[in-house]
Amino acid sequence: MPVASRPDWTFLTLDSLEKVFPDERPRAAAPGHALSGFLGETLSAQIAFLPPAAESLRAVPPIRIEVEGPLADHVELSAVELVPATLLAFDGHDPGYLRDTPGLYPDLLRPLPAGEAIPPAIGYWRAIWIDVRVDDPGLAGVHEVVLRVLSDHDGRLLHRVALGVAVHPVALPELDIVNAHWLHADCLADQYGVEVFGEEHWRLLDNYVAAAARMRANSLLTPVWTPPLDTAVGVTRTPVQLIEITEDGDGYRFTYDRLERWLRMCERHGIRTLEIAHLFTQWGARATPAIYVETSEGTERRFGWHVPATDPSYRALLEQLIPDLRRYLAAHWDGDVFFHISDEPRAEMLEDYRRARAVVEDLLHGATVADALSDFSFVRDGVVQTPIVATNHVTPFLEAGTSPWVYHCVTQNRDVANRFIGLPSLRNRVLGRQLFVAGAPGFLHWGFNFWLAQDSTRRIDPFRDTCGGGAFPAGDPFIVYPGADGHPLLSLRYRVFTQAMDDHRALQLLRELTDAGTARSYVDQDGGLRYDAFSYEPEHYLESRLAVDARILHELYGTRT
Repeated sequence: MPVASRPDWTFLTLDSLEKVFPDERPRAAAPGHALSGFLGETLSAQIAFLPPAAESLRAVPPIRIEVEGPLADHVELSAVELVPATLLAFDGHDPGYLRDTPGLYPDLLRPLPAGEAIPPAIGYWRAIWIDVRVDDPGLAGVHEVVLRVLSDHDGRLLHRVALGVAVHPVALPELDIVNAHWLHADCLADQYGVEVFGEEHWRLLDNYVAAAARMRANSLLTPVWTPPLDTAVGVTRTPVQLIEITEDGDGYRFTYDRLERWLRMCERHGIRTLEIAHLFTQWGARATPAIYVETSEGTERRFGWHVPATDPSYRALLEQLIPDLRRYLAAHWDGDVFFHISDEPRAEMLEDYRRARAVVEDLLHGATVADALSDFSFVRDGVVQTPIVATNHVTPFLEAGTSPWVYHCVTQNRDVANRFIGLPSLRNRVLGRQLFVAGAPGFLHWGFNFWLAQDSTRRIDPFRDTCGGGAFPAGDPFIVYPGADGHPLLSLRYRVFTQAMDDHRALQLLRELTDAGTARSYVDQDGGLRYDAFSYEPEHYLESRLAVDARILHELYGTRT
């Protein structure tokens, strides 16, 4: 194509559900697109741009964005960066993926400080992500945010967009379900090269817990011992054991100084539920977690893959540890607590799971015990009281008249919601309304920051490997990237998931103001309780959320504007 065939810049305003690929003109936002939400919500839009045709990088200037208007101080900009993705979907996937071939995909949001220029590029589409968040009731109302795109060489105005923003004068209620995303404390220590539970590690933990909370996470996997998760047989992950266990002549003694600091961190960030690390290994509950004990001869890995789940020595430890831990938490923690036996046991593992549970059943009397699983027999046979069910296996549970917790991860790759990089953002956002309509009490995801290859066999660079060494659909293992300053870099999937949870919160408020049936009527789609039926029209999500907001305002103030 001759250079002169594209002599000008091209700019498009987009909503937050579009993904901008470098080689494809993106879908523009609907005419009159505006942002609308409540105090404390992060409202998002995008500007996509394609530079004029050029044969030299010097011919394309860097650009910078100026923000004007009464909400200018409440606007944050990020460059949408491309990340490599090798596994996008498994063979035989459903047709609802954007793409399924290896390449560069939009995901990472790299913050743009005020006045910072965006480097030039030749011949491909890029995007600027726009976030608006207002907490001050005094700024409620309808405003205009003006974004001016300037050439960083000569200050020439290249584009101007006026974005309408309506901020409603109330805050949404807190999310009323458990929202759990496993934060891997060892991955932080490994990635940043810091001492486990040294001051720098605590700083990192605080930053990442804060980010999880801003994604509406309200439950935190608590490594009282190193969680026995996603670890190959014989492999040991970096120890992140909060409880210090010492053996003396009279048995075991427990020190909770690190756990106490963890609890106060959770309180600071609004975490209201603790998930105690799993008591047995994943995928069968056949062995014990790696638990370290201080002895007169030094630190000893007393338990782990080499000790069977039913070994009497493990029971002897737990007879002292679990009651002591439960007493400590009752005295020092005001929120909820639940325990795990083993993650993702399958049908053929039922008897092993049953034997492992028997080891601790009396010690957990009266406690909530929940596990991620897919086979209904675990519940039918009374082995698990609180199942966390994969969204593609939930139908028997719903047909039995229960609406359980749900989760999705690598194998929920057909027909249901998920947050893979290769999926459209609407399959991420639909989850909030699905959880509400189903009345699910909680949601769980395993990968907030799993920066390891499958089975934790080696570390990976998440900026170069988004697939866990090629094992997981891109984006499944993590939703944040490690920022150089110790703060996480967010992904556009993080932002969209947060919007999904805010959709749930808006429906909660509408339910409070009217009734559950009225709230559900705004979002019911093909089948109501089905997790595998939803709209693929992006505008549907934006328009239905606007309708929910309008009804809330009508109920509160007698107006639909």
